[in-house]
Amino acid sequence: MIGLQGRVTGTVGTGLVGEVIVRVRGGAEAFLAYPLTPGERMEPGTLVVVVEYQAPRTVYVAPAYG
Repeated sequence: MIGLQGRVTGTVGTGLVGEVIVRVRGGAEAFLAYPLTPGERMEPGTLVVVVEYQAPRTVYVAPAYG
């Protein structure tokens, strides 16, 4: 999971439980998402990279670009 890219489908931010779609295991799956950097906010459509994975369905993400 770490290093895979995904797209935000539900706003990710402090105090929010966001959602990202990640292509994995030959398909696309939804994961609960939190920002890696506290206070950061990512809106739907933002391309992100998974930097931490907590089984079974939680990821910490950072923007893929910038």
